[in-house]
Amino acid sequence: MKYNSPYATASWGQMAKDWEEGIDYSRMSKERLAKAQAAVRNAGLGGVLCFNFDNIRYVTATHIGEWARDKFFRYALCPAEGSPFLWDPAPPAKRISSPWIKDNVAAPLTTMQGAIPPTLGIQKDFAKQIKKALVHYGIANQPLGIDLMEIGMLRALEAEGIEVVDGQQAMLDAREVKTPDEIELLKMAAGMVDATYVDIARAIRPGTKENELVAIANDRLFRMGSERVECVNSVSGRRGRPHSHTFSDRMIQPGDMIFLDIMHSYNGYRTCYYRTFICGQPNNNQIDAYETASKWLAASMDMVKPGVTPDEVASVWPDAHEFGYKDEDEAFLLQYGHGVGMSLWERPIFSKRFKGQTRPLKEGMVFALETWKGSNDGTGAARIEEEVVVTKTGCEIITNYPSDHLISCGLPGCEVVG
Repeated sequence: MKYNSPYATASWGQMAKDWEEGIDYSRMSKERLAKAQAAVRNAGLGGVLCFNFDNIRYVTATHIGEWARDKFFRYALCPAEGSPFLWDPAPPAKRISSPWIKDNVAAPLTTMQGAIPPTLGIQKDFAKQIKKALVHYGIANQPLGIDLMEIGMLRALEAEGIEVVDGQQAMLDAREVKTPDEIELLKMAAGMVDATYVDIARAIRPGTKENELVAIANDRLFRMGSERVECVNSVSGRRGRPHSHTFSDRMIQPGDMIFLDIMHSYNGYRTCYYRTFICGQPNNNQIDAYETASKWLAASMDMVKPGVTPDEVASVWPDAHEFGYKDEDEAFLLQYGHGVGMSLWERPIFSKRFKGQTRPLKEGMVFALETWKGSNDGTGAARIEEEVVVTKTGCEIITNYPSDHLISCGLPGCEVVG
């Protein structure tokens, strides 16, 4: 069921304006840091040393482009009290572009995932660098949380007498409930996918390839201001049953079901957003598959409200054997849900594979719920996903491209013809 969100800000515009409030990025950054530091204190840590790209951005409000995401040579310390410290490969630029960092920025020291040989001892220099910072903040004798890092550097921290513990749980705690500005950015990101699906539907016709739809999505999203198109799943025909979870160069043919999942980032905030189409007119088996997936999804969304647990939401979905899979392990990700924020698969997680998700839902959480159903004639499958915001009484759907029926495309007499 759809509700009006209490989190909507005054403006949906992407530009900052002097005459309309819109998103207040300064407020959002301050609120994120306050939440992170509260989570650090609640976890009994002196601080968290963040290597995860999204955690760094969350606590420092800085970015260096997606090229650095998988290199692990950039990190930030979020102390329980005080301003965060950033180690970034471009300190002079950060002092200008991100003046709130002030002098809390320096050049990083890492082994670059082992590319710099351990014999050079860079990991030891890194550990001394961190120890010096911990002493400065007065937290050298307290546990230091780490989200993820290289083993050699971890061992070097321990050799310096630093107690290293899991810090990712504290960061996930902080990021669990979104601020009003974060929710507005998530709505904008989803709105960009709404527009992209218009182009996708027009392009679906006999002869179009799965990878061409991926290219259309990338082009449209980057033109609208996306900073990262993480993935576009494009799966057609018999490649959809079982779900292959990736695209190919398969050519779409009349009668094919086609489903896509578009994952991109706008100002740091993600989408995960499936829709299913049919090239031509669907047969009864295909209509039944779509309507069944839609029924399962609606049942789970109807469960959503503060106080309900992820296990209770997942309980309305069918067991794996009911939709053609051997067990929940092999059916993982098909009837599924996950938090959406600065990264995908944040808290909460909804799955029959991982029971025991009893932490209650809270107002302000944002997550995606997704279902899958194969067509009984083996010709394809339906995959539908909605992102929702938990409200006081239920949830608000923020993925607005139509999903109430299987949309026919690409041939004379269809609903959408390019």
